[in-house]
Amino acid sequence: MSRKLELKYNEQGLIPAVVQDDVSGEVLMMAWMNEEAVRKTLETGRATFYSRSRRKLWVKGERSGHVQEVRSVRVDCDGDTLLLRVEQKGGACHKGYRSCFFTEFDADGNPRVVAEKLFDPDDVYGKSG
Repeated sequence: MSRKLELKYNEQGLIPAVVQDDVSGEVLMMAWMNEEAVRKTLETGRATFYSRSRRKLWVKGERSGHVQEVRSVRVDCDGDTLLLRVEQKGGACHKGYRSCFFTEFDADGNPRVVAEKLFDPDDVYGKSG
């Protein structure tokens, strides 16, 4: 028996998507999706998101080549957050790291970088990217 699940988008027509490495479980990034981005992701198997600043769809890796091949798309129990499990090619973070979560706070609230850069963002995106 098949039924269509209704996703709960916010007032802007967006739903948050947490992106996780399918093998290691590492959380790579969080981005926003609209209905079209969800549909394209499911159709193509490539992670597609909605840019709030540019007001358009973007495919992860379209500029950098660091694509995300989607292995599964899950939805939480409330229907208002997605989990994309992906095979990440290269870095997920536009600042050059594998994960966007490369900064950790110590007990005193001081931040420190806990990962190594995989690439130089200036080389991939240019100085203004």
